[in-house]
Amino acid sequence: MLAAIALLALGTAATAASPAKPKRAAVAAIAPPPPPAPPVEPLPSPKIYLFRGAMGPIFSTGIDRLSEKLTQAGFSADVYEFTICRLIGNRAIASYKETPAPIVLIGHSMGGLCSIVISEMAAKENIPISLVIAIDPAHATGDVPLNVERFINIFLSDSVLGGGDVVAVPGYRGHYASYDLKENSRVTHINIEKSDDIHRQIVEMVTQLPRIPAQTQADAVPLRYLVPADTLVELWDSGVRVPVRAGDTLESIAAAHRVPLWTLAQSNSLPENAPLTPGQSIIVPRHLTPPEPATAMVTPPPKRR
Repeated sequence: MLAAIALLALGTAATAASPAKPKRAAVAAIAPPPPPAPPVEPLPSPKIYLFRGAMGPIFSTGIDRLSEKLTQAGFSADVYEFTICRLIGNRAIASYKETPAPIVLIGHSMGGLCSIVISEMAAKENIPISLVIAIDPAHATGDVPLNVERFINIFLSDSVLGGGDVVAVPGYRGHYASYDLKENSRVTHINIEKSDDIHRQIVEMVTQLPRIPAQTQADAVPLRYLVPADTLVELWDSGVRVPVRAGDTLESIAAAHRVPLWTLAQSNSLPENAPLTPGQSIIVPRHLTPPEPATAMVTPPPKRR
């Protein structure tokens, strides 16, 4: 009996001595933080090659001014005579193979012809050309090859010294825009490359090149404009098709996309007051970086009684 009482006392003491097991605290389920995004490698800055026309130091001085503006914007932009076109083309190709960077070619008169020659040389090496801008190129200028991602021609179709209405080779899918300024009596072959407004837009385009993802070329529609007299050239780089909605007119579509009405009339071969049918597609010009699309087409305001 005494032994049993002793054992019972020992058991009670052991129970009292053993610490109580702590209750598990309720732990909220917290998702682990997402892994840090990999650093985005900046695209290399474009290398820009500019070419004067014949007697360039006298008649193509606008190319030098454009080069200065591009250099001030932080780009590598060098000016050359068209007479050493293939030499510079070989240098550009070798430079790209060593350190790939977007290639931009800009030329006036024979310099515009040179820009296409270098593009053809690069095509044989499977090297892309990001942007070619021809300014009143010579009549003998060849077609735009397939490796050119964007081509812009600013020219005077009635010019004897220039006047190159450059087209693209069959099957070309890049961005293409052609601007004929022959109706502007103040523009001539020897001042067409000197426009400060065109220079500003070219600098903006080159600045955008490394900043935007490659735009699909499948939906790029070529643009060809006869620019009305005394109208500033706005350098769209291609067109895109937009659907017509009930109540739309060319005027309302132009307002929604912030483009002049004449551009829609010319792009679509329609009079400015042409009736439109819902579901019909209309070609609208767009910039290198398209502006934010309108959420809906703007319908014309009600007529005042």
